[in-house]
Amino acid sequence: MRWTRAFIPTLRDDPADAEAASHKLLVRGGFIRQIMAGTYSLLPLGKRVHDKVEAIVRDEMEKIGGQEFRMPALIPADIWRKSGRWESVDASLFRLQDRHGSDICLGLTHEEIFAWIARELRSYKELPQIWYQFQTKFRDEERPKSGLLRVREFVMKDAYSFDLDTAGLDHAFQQHFDAYRRIFERCGLEALAVEASSGVMGGSESVEFMVETDAGEDWVASCASCGYAANVEKATSQLEPVEDGPGLDAPEKFATPGVRTIEALVDFEGGAPADRQIKTLVYRINEKPVIALLRGDHALAEQKLIDASEAAEFGPASAEEIRELLGASPGSLGGVGVSGQIIVADEALRGRRDMTTGANEDDFHLRGVDVERDIEISEWLDLREVKEGEACPMCGSPLAVRKTVEVGHIFKLGTEYSEALGAEVLDQNGKSVPIVMGSYGIGVGRCAAAIAEVHHDESGIIWPTNVAPFEVVVSVLNPKDVATLETGTRIYETLVGDGIDAVLDDRDERPGVKFKDAELVGIPWRITVGPKGLAKGQAEIFRRKGAEKREVDVNRAAEIVSNHVLEERR
Repeated sequence: MRWTRAFIPTLRDDPADAEAASHKLLVRGGFIRQIMAGTYSLLPLGKRVHDKVEAIVRDEMEKIGGQEFRMPALIPADIWRKSGRWESVDASLFRLQDRHGSDICLGLTHEEIFAWIARELRSYKELPQIWYQFQTKFRDEERPKSGLLRVREFVMKDAYSFDLDTAGLDHAFQQHFDAYRRIFERCGLEALAVEASSGVMGGSESVEFMVETDAGEDWVASCASCGYAANVEKATSQLEPVEDGPGLDAPEKFATPGVRTIEALVDFEGGAPADRQIKTLVYRINEKPVIALLRGDHALAEQKLIDASEAAEFGPASAEEIRELLGASPGSLGGVGVSGQIIVADEALRGRRDMTTGANEDDFHLRGVDVERDIEISEWLDLREVKEGEACPMCGSPLAVRKTVEVGHIFKLGTEYSEALGAEVLDQNGKSVPIVMGSYGIGVGRCAAAIAEVHHDESGIIWPTNVAPFEVVVSVLNPKDVATLETGTRIYETLVGDGIDAVLDDRDERPGVKFKDAELVGIPWRITVGPKGLAKGQAEIFRRKGAEKREVDVNRAAEIVSNHVLEERR
């Protein structure tokens, strides 16, 4: 490829609406262009990176016996209704009707379709199977942002395993876990495997692969001492023991005019510190009110409540619903004296005495509350969000809580989809049993964006060699000089002949422009050929990572760089 014939529309300034580093650099480097919110075109450089990530993923899937499919993006509602997800999935699912009035959707994920095809498996002798595809997915994101990190249309590698029993699923899950480790290592990503919520996917267990970046939207708690790691939607920690006083024989009501927040009650004379307050939240879950109680200084991890309640419908109750239920406005709520309602409490409140909570009367609170004596708890749950510095649940060392982006997610689905879709086989005893399934996803575009998030500096992207749009750029200074252009072309052709992915920068531009573009685009190696160096029989080799450069014999430049590239390929 010659730069003069390539479409590489680099920009000098960041796009005005971009915040994430990857978003800025992928636009400026000529990799992507936005069509509308959450929808991007991949330009030639972007397509090259995307294809290289996809090739790595495909290679590792083939190594574990994966068979590639291509499923439709348009899916009939009837299949999703069989699993119940047509009704349970929120507005993120693109729903539409065809000209005949039939309900269809744009594929958000393909568990149902693969399970539908798996009905053609008849016997345990045909198991195990691993099927996968690269397919465009659609998600009607409420707030698409950060370039390719949060979009409404994207390519995903989704794989599905089919086994006779849970032991087979465990083996397939470990195969994919190990394959994902290799994929992210080859892409130049340090991905942390963490416990995660399965969300709308369902199943018994899931693991996310997370990359630390300020552009992420997921928070992960991890322990440097023992390796424990979990999404805060799932993470737990050890709390310091709390010594309570004897408390009161019964709760005592006191006036708190104008007090509506935990912080306000802390500052109120006769109030209580946050860790001695009970926070009361009201949600509507599956069309029923649910009262959730936590310590005043703890935040609710909503996904924990969703998972524990197996919520198909979930949201905060309205002010009107809260007043009708408890007789007061938010800020004056509590669980004391409430009967006949679902009340769930965080484990950090178990056994606590001498606590303060709302009295279910505006401008009044109760002190001296004994949680288990005075409140009818329906269920004790782990509801709180873990904080930085709390003790690791495994070893007691301090936890770090970091912002991350998810690049992969694997699930043990069990028989949920096979039972719903009728995917069964005959076992060794001739009995019909549902196939045990797993699901395994990687967002290809998001993975590419995560690489740019991690590998960049003030000059641009620093692509790892495996995923770079080009591995080497040969920059010809003063291409009007015949000898210089001929030498640069010869070096370029030698590289290509050696199987190196190279581009010849033969533009009639100033050296600074060429160098800035190459660094912005992030090409790992540069060979510079100019009249001055050529007069001494030399070319300059520049490595993008670390900005290392040196002069070499011009006749050996291609060989030297080829060897470096081949060493860096993984």
